[in-house]
Amino acid sequence: MTRVAAVDCGTNSIRLLVADVPPEGAHTDLLRRMEVVRLGQGVDATGRLAPEAIERTRVVLAEYAAQARDLGATAVRMVATSATRDAANRADFEAMVQATLGQPPDVVPGDEEARLSFLGATASLAAAAAAHGGPPPRPPYLVVDIGGGSTEFVLGDAGGVRAARSVDVGCVRLTERHLHGDPPTADEIGSSEADIRAALAEVAAAVPVGEAATLVGLAGSVTTVAALALRLPAYDAEVIHGSRIPVGAVRSVTAGLLTATRERRAAFPVMHPGRVDVIGAGALVLRVVMDAFALDEVVVSEHDILDGIALRLARG
Repeated sequence: MTRVAAVDCGTNSIRLLVADVPPEGAHTDLLRRMEVVRLGQGVDATGRLAPEAIERTRVVLAEYAAQARDLGATAVRMVATSATRDAANRADFEAMVQATLGQPPDVVPGDEEARLSFLGATASLAAAAAAHGGPPPRPPYLVVDIGGGSTEFVLGDAGGVRAARSVDVGCVRLTERHLHGDPPTADEIGSSEADIRAALAEVAAAVPVGEAATLVGLAGSVTTVAALALRLPAYDAEVIHGSRIPVGAVRSVTAGLLTATRERRAAFPVMHPGRVDVIGAGALVLRVVMDAFALDEVVVSEHDILDGIALRLARG
């Protein structure tokens, strides 16, 4: 076993995984944490990371560094994604991470982000299906990771990644661009959908999505939609991981979120407080992806880029 710590710093949240990773097979979690710090606050409009967003991230990262050290992690890797890639003052963020974590972040390009997501998501698909009493999902897989600033699309199978594309439609970016009403207006939703469909044209040109046998959905927007579709009384990662949600249920949940007020969304027992403002946009991305590519269901994974970071760090 190799004990490693992985940190994923996205546009909306920063997450930590400390795990024991064997040379092959499933890894064992020692600690998982997620905090919403909204690092990408305003970056789509200003092109810069807000000082207060960097400070929020620093406070949580300092806690993560201490926990990884206390648990005896022998290696740490922090990956930063869309918001940091896009920022003119990226150097300020990198200097903060160096001072707080003792090493710089890996600000990875979109294609590398996609490959890490694919690795993390697909490593446990068979085990998750068995836990639900069903057959394993069939490859090839189209892994879709809906983040705050971007969404990654990866097509692959047991042999690895065949094609990947990252596009700048994420739940935070779309909310800040378009979804200002409470609830959003039809015009705001239409503008968001137009942005998503334009991005999907880029995806279709780069990724042969028609070859996919299974859609695998990742990240908080997808898992929250799944929790709502399953009508869970509280968020339950074990129930959500490996669940299969039909497109009709995704359409219904998305419509409900986009017509609900902020107060109503916040009242759902499965809703993380940090997702209340952006879940409508995240659900819309999932719904438009499924409709545009004629996908009947999504297999939901609680494992994603964070697990991919840990596996790559431990196994090279």
